[in-house]
Order: sequence, then structure tokens, then C-alpha cells
Amino acid sequence: MIGTLEKLLGFNPKTMRLRTELIAGATTFLTMSYILAVNPAILASTGMDKAALFTATALSSAIATLLLAFMAKLPFAQAPSMGLNAFFAYTLCMAMGLSWQQSLAAMLVEGIIFLVITFFNIREMILNCIPQSLRYAISAGIGMFIAFIGFKNAGIIVSNPNTCVALGQFTYTSILGIIAILVSGILMGRNVKGALFIGIIFATIVGIPMGVTHLPTGWSPISAPHSLAPIFCKFDFHGFFTFKMFLIIFSLLIINIFDTIGTLVGLAEKTGIVQPDGKIPHVSEAMMSDAIGTTCGALLGSSTITTYVESASGIAEGGRSGLTAFTTGILFIVSLLLSPIFLLIPSAATSGALVMVGVLMIDSIKKIDLNDISEAFPSFITMITMVLTYSIADGICLGILSYVIIKLCTNKVHDLNIMLCILSILFVMKFIFG
Repeated sequence: MIGTLEKLLGFNPKTMRLRTELIAGATTFLTMSYILAVNPAILASTGMDKAALFTATALSSAIATLLLAFMAKLPFAQAPSMGLNAFFAYTLCMAMGLSWQQSLAAMLVEGIIFLVITFFNIREMILNCIPQSLRYAISAGIGMFIAFIGFKNAGIIVSNPNTCVALGQFTYTSILGIIAILVSGILMGRNVKGALFIGIIFATIVGIPMGVTHLPTGWSPISAPHSLAPIFCKFDFHGFFTFKMFLIIFSLLIINIFDTIGTLVGLAEKTGIVQPDGKIPHVSEAMMSDAIGTTCGALLGSSTITTYVESASGIAEGGRSGLTAFTTGILFIVSLLLSPIFLLIPSAATSGALVMVGVLMIDSIKKIDLNDISEAFPSFITMITMVLTYSIADGICLGILSYVIIKLCTNKVHDLNIMLCILSILFVMKFIFG
């Protein structure tokens, strides 16, 4: 059996433990399980069937994650992008007036283009052109970003019209978030195995008497999967060949490419698999599984799939092989039957895992040459704008732009490559026309 796991999922019994990989996969799933509730809620605002969206979310996440487990053998998980589902609902449908059927058609075309550029290794070329300092900055920036999501989900940090963000009120939700963060930190400080997993379960149980974890009347832990029929392959290509649609698909591509690339770089740094020359093993397979997952997601009726930064929680628990991703994918399939159980987990209960992952990822900063302003400045821009724009993709775009500009202006053109310059031009076009 071990030999089969090693061949199919990259599980090495000499350096890895089966129990650790399984716990890591479960931790990743629980940390990102909020998507099973959030994604249907966001997309349903366009008029799509919410029950069918739950099935589409779970199924597309399972397919993409299992593909990544077998193809790339990496401990990463995939699911509908939180940024692109909002782009789908609030920009394409509400702001631009597209129907959800037209928006799904755009997602499908983007997925197909994704497959093509991945097949020809264009995405890998883009990844390899990113300077080492920016890779470290991306890793640290993702840590800050994911910790910010944890604080925000718990209501510890809230929006404020005068200061943009502020400390939230003490509510049962924010108190539960604080408990989750403290318990996770204490358990990790004491080197307890499965600390983040235990923290999520503990906070969920504590949330019941606090009224944050809701047990509905007549609650049952098992529910049959809902039909995909209302949203499956419901594409509308009416008025598709326009400049407006070209800009939409271009924006989708840019956001998705750099969300995925940024996440892969950050997660690879944490697993320690990055080679001395900066290359990531099996990255092309990881990108291909992402591209296939995106296409499948559009067919099922969900928004674009991407690699999840929450995978870092499983990596923090020791996950290092495709067995971690396989476990996460199987749990997404199980969630089709046990959706009432997984929907019980409040977002505040996952905040401890998210914040602690941020703590673990911030150590990448020490690898940046902070004495060289031409390296430190774009690295700082990358990190801080990821958080302030609430977008990994925008942080990377602005970081690369600032890197190219400062290198040109300080007579360090030799540090640049042609791909960086091409990307900078594309980013300027995106910000002007997107």
C-alpha cells in the first residue's frame, strides 16, 4: 500500500508520516470549508440556484484538488477563488449588466485559454521570471493577507468609513475568534501535533453555547446532494465577440494567473521544495490541474478555480505530499453528503488557523536583502498592497511594476528580463482599461 501511495501521490515513508499527512489534509479542508457556504451565497446574488451552487462548489473543489494530488503530488488544495467569485457577481453581473449565463461563458473561455497557455508552459515561464526577492515578498505578503482574512472573518478587524479599517466591537463572534487564535497559538507554542485542526474543532464546539455555531431546529447531519441541473452548462454567448468581453477575459486571466502563481510560490517556500535555482518541482502539473479545474468549474456552474492560500494550514501541520491534497479532495466529496455538519463551522472558528499561518509565513522577509533599496522597495510594495487591496494578484502586479521601474531608474537593467518588461506593459494596460 505504501508503495502505491508513493507512486501515485509522492508519499515518502522515509521522511513522511501517514497520520501527519491525513491530519494536514483535514486541517486544510476545515480551514477552507467556509467556501462551501460563502461561494453559494455570493453567486446566488446573481439569481443562480443556491442549492445547486453548493453542489457545484464542493464537486469542483474535489475534482481540482484530486487532480492536483495525482498530477503534481503536492500538498495544495483548490476551490473557487474568493476574489473571482466576487468579480463574477458584483462586477460582471451587477456593475456591467451581464447575465450569470454570459458570465459563466466568459469563465469557460478563460478556462480554455488557461489550458492552452499552461500546455505551452507560458505560465511556468512567467513564474520563473519573477525575481527571488519578490518570491520571498509574495510568501510573506500571503501570510499577512491570510492573517488579515482571519481577523476580518472573526469581526476583530472591521471596515470604517473614516479610517478604512478599525478594531471591531467585542461580540460573541469576535470573542470566539480571539479564543480560536489564542488556543491555536498556545497549542503550536507547546508543539502539539494537529494544533490548528484541534483549534478549529475546539472553537466550533465552544461557539455552540455562545450562539455563534448555529444548530438549526430539526438539524440532521446527513443530506442528499442537490441537483446541478439549474446551473450545469448554462452558457450564453450572445454578444460575446466584443472588445468589452475581451477586456473581461483578459482581466480574468491576469487575476487568475497571478493569484495561482503567487499562491504556488508562497506555499512552495513553506514546504521547502524550492530548488537552489528557484524552480518549483511539478509546478507545470500543478498549473495544469488548476487550468482543468477552472474549466470544470465553469461547466458545473461555479466561478474560477484557484489554488488556495489556506493550504498553508495543512503545510504547517506537516503535510508534504499529494496525500494531503487527496485527503482534502475526498473530504470535499464527503461534504456533499454531510453538508449540514460542515456548514456548522463558523468563519470565526477558522481564524486561529489563518492567523497562525500568517505568523509562520512571515519569516520569508528575513531572506530579502533589505540593505538594497532596489530589492527592498518592490518587496515592501508587494507585501503591503496585497493586504490593502485585498488581492494577491494586485499585490504582485504592483510589486513587479515597482521592481521594473526602480531597476530602470537606478541603472540596474541587468537585473531585469524581457518577460518582466512584457508583464509590466500588460499590467499598465490592465490598470488603464480594466
